[in-house]
Amino acid sequence: MKRTDDRLLPVLLICVQAVVWPGAALARGTVPPASALLVAILVAGPVTAALALRRTRPVTTLVLVAAACALGAGPLPTGAMAVLGTAGVALALFTVATERDAFTSVMCTMALAAWQFLHMIGLHGLSDQDGLDLVLTALLYATACGAGLFVRRARCARRAAEQLLKRAESERHRLPAAELRRMERELHDVSAHHLTAVVVTAGAALGLREARPELADEALRFAVGTGHEVTRALGAVRAPSREELSSPEDRLLDLVEGFRRLGQQVDYEIGPLPDGSVADAAFGIVREALTNVARHAPGAHTRVRCRYGDTRTDVVVTSSAPPAGATAHGADLGGGRGTAFLRSRAREAGGTLTSGPTADGGWEVSAALPGRTAAPVERSVPRGYRLAQLTAAAGLVLQPLLPVLVIRAEDMPSGSQVSAGALFALLAAAQAVTLLWLRRAPRAATGVLLALAPLWPVAMAVGDYTGPVVLPPALSMLATCGALVAHAAQASRTAAGPPPAGNRAHLSPRWLRPVAAATATAVTLAVAVHAAAATAAVLGRGTTAPVWAVAASATAGASVAVGAALWGGTLRGRRDRFVQGTRDERLAAWTEEAVRDAWAERRRIAAGLETTVLARTADMVAEAEAGRLDGTAERAREALTAMRALLDTVGEGGTEVARRPQPTLQALDLLAHQCRATGRDVEIRLTGRVPERLPTAVDLTAYHAAETVLAASGEGPTVLELDARDDMLTLTVTGVPGAAHGIVRERLVARVAALDGTVTTGPADTVHLRLPLTPGTEAGGTPGATGAPVAGQGDEGERER
Repeated sequence: MKRTDDRLLPVLLICVQAVVWPGAALARGTVPPASALLVAILVAGPVTAALALRRTRPVTTLVLVAAACALGAGPLPTGAMAVLGTAGVALALFTVATERDAFTSVMCTMALAAWQFLHMIGLHGLSDQDGLDLVLTALLYATACGAGLFVRRARCARRAAEQLLKRAESERHRLPAAELRRMERELHDVSAHHLTAVVVTAGAALGLREARPELADEALRFAVGTGHEVTRALGAVRAPSREELSSPEDRLLDLVEGFRRLGQQVDYEIGPLPDGSVADAAFGIVREALTNVARHAPGAHTRVRCRYGDTRTDVVVTSSAPPAGATAHGADLGGGRGTAFLRSRAREAGGTLTSGPTADGGWEVSAALPGRTAAPVERSVPRGYRLAQLTAAAGLVLQPLLPVLVIRAEDMPSGSQVSAGALFALLAAAQAVTLLWLRRAPRAATGVLLALAPLWPVAMAVGDYTGPVVLPPALSMLATCGALVAHAAQASRTAAGPPPAGNRAHLSPRWLRPVAAATATAVTLAVAVHAAAATAAVLGRGTTAPVWAVAASATAGASVAVGAALWGGTLRGRRDRFVQGTRDERLAAWTEEAVRDAWAERRRIAAGLETTVLARTADMVAEAEAGRLDGTAERAREALTAMRALLDTVGEGGTEVARRPQPTLQALDLLAHQCRATGRDVEIRLTGRVPERLPTAVDLTAYHAAETVLAASGEGPTVLELDARDDMLTLTVTGVPGAAHGIVRERLVARVAALDGTVTTGPADTVHLRLPLTPGTEAGGTPGATGAPVAGQGDEGERER
């Protein structure tokens, strides 16, 4: 977004100031003295220059502008600093609010208002009975600060939304590639590791058949067990298992023991590891390194060290040179991808990896992965900086009191009557503090604002106010109108029904209904209270108009002001909802596209597994069960060859868009990954009671329901749990308040209605979806209800985990 030139507004302000003074005086034929013109130039020049640089040093600019205008207002005639002293200071304060944090902005506003009040005391003393100008000045400062904070918050929200969309678009293209890399890596890790072990074991048994015939039976048993493990592992690659894994250190210990059973000399030093990406990366690195040792240096002494620390996790696998005469039966089995996969694992976990030969002729693989994050979150601003800010503000505020105490102490009046300006200032401060609590306690804050409104006519009477009679009631109504704007905007944002079709300013009565219903009581009370306050103020001053005319006029004015507040708040809420709806639609579309592409890659590779690797693995198991060691070794080599061919072609081509399979519950891990990648905290749980196979219609409907709910999730944590009991599949969602009502609930009801499902709302905005699993209870013989494949959906009917 292009930013307006910072020099434009200061130049415009100084031009307006020149028109007000001395332009107006010259138009009347009065020529200001040269000394006054010189002082005006000396003040206006630095003020304009400071305002032109206000974004780089906003607080310094505010201090310079306020001080210069105050110094210039003394010797110059009235109006000489009117524009720069009001609009210029407000512009500087607005810039502070937009460029600095809320604490600094509020502190500058309060310090400036207090400094202005004390400066006026120094000029006029405490006897000024009509101090409404103080209230107007404070109101100007509060408005500038509030507008700046609003702009800063809107800017931050816009940047966050843009960043979120950028991440979502990036993840849309990355997720299919990441899923492809995951499956490619898992295929290499799982299949190559197990099948290589079979080839190595069978080759060793064949070479030692005459000397140690008992190794043949052991190799055959190992081939049968490994073949079943390969089948199970490849099934998990096609559809990630939801079975709980053992602890990371137990998995590593089991891995080391497995290589020890193969005759490898492995020592280890393995400490406890946390669950997550670091443990997964450590396991994959150790497994690949030990496999390479068994393949290229059988019999070499190997040491595994895995240590989890505060700042880093060290994973080191060091092997010595192979013993003399050792035969590497699996030296020609590698596909050349192992080192790249090792580095990929370490990089995805946020670490680095190095590998290379050692001084004694061995080989070492060393990875440095992230450690535990124990450092506390640092404060955005140090305490000393805040203390310095408060000290500087206090010094500036007390500065005007010095000449008052030293020079004019004997001239200070001793009147005891409180001025109307002081009372107005107190009431305005009370309203400002109340507005700060509007978001946390909207009803209580609105009640306090309405209670403060009748006190303004009382302050007029007590302080002998002689200014415009309508001005104090109008000022008291500004805070109430601001609260009504916030109420109307919130009601418009959360209104049930579809989002508006456009971002135009037209409002139909249908859109005003939820706003009016949500704020009806506040609107009625606001009109009544402020009309009564205005009527009391006018009658207290005295008027010749009848009472009913005054009351009717006051009611009409209050109604117009309240209506304008409702209109503005509704426009703002409608615009915010349109922007939010547009962003959510883009996120949902990109999420759906990413999951579908990744799911298509998973199904494509799964089809290749079923026709190549799994078939040859089954043949290997059959040969081993028949006791044919030569055939077992040959089938294992064929399975490895098929795996290399699949890995070589895994990145070639893709599923055509028109033939992409529909995602099912097996794609929930992809959906959760995409949601987390866009900044949402999503957790998906599947209980052990969910069947391994579901009717196709139920499977598809459950996935799309989960997709609809997660599309409406916000920044808070979201938990989606699937369970099956009494022939019903239950999907329970917590953490998505929007799913309990409005358009999201309507979409959920429409999805489950075709299967005679139900949608209910529980406590704390918990949503329960129930779908019947028994085919006979599904509506009208929905296609695919019995698990048969549906046309255009590939093999989704045969849902395997």
